[in-house]
Amino acid sequence: MESMGKVKPIKSDKYHSMPPKPKPYPKPKEALISDKLTLSQTDQVHTVQAEDQLSYTADGLQKNVLKKMRKGYYGLDAELDLHGLTSQQAKHELIKFLHFCEQDGCRCVRIIHGKGYRSENNLPVLKNDMNLWLRQHQEVQAFCSTSQKDGGAGAVFVLLRLSNKYANQDNSEY
Repeated sequence: MESMGKVKPIKSDKYHSMPPKPKPYPKPKEALISDKLTLSQTDQVHTVQAEDQLSYTADGLQKNVLKKMRKGYYGLDAELDLHGLTSQQAKHELIKFLHFCEQDGCRCVRIIHGKGYRSENNLPVLKNDMNLWLRQHQEVQAFCSTSQKDGGAGAVFVLLRLSNKYANQDNSEY
């Protein structure tokens, strides 16, 4: 008794257990994102260097579209930054980003890929990958390197096809 010290007697003899664990719930399913990098490229895409400008327009698109994009005519709806990602991670993020842009009805987006100064042989990996992937994507109508204030040769403006959810709207008001 001396070694235990002062002890209070228990007034109740009921056993208190821990509250039950909550029931597990299923993880939400990820949205099915289709890979729209399916267009085959017939033209040979040249390897670009860090300071080279990118530009592309799909067949049938007016030549002044690139000029309008650089000047901000279309407005910027979304942005994706791919700095520090591997090529595989960047491809996954790009496909996911373009999928959600298509769903949300985005028309013009900026993708920052970097200039690739820290790549092997100063050959920009993501910039060259972006040049190829954007040309192959079904929803991309045009892309061009941005102006210096928007990222210069380390970013591109991408013009996406007008979403189907806007196709049935009456444009007579505009």
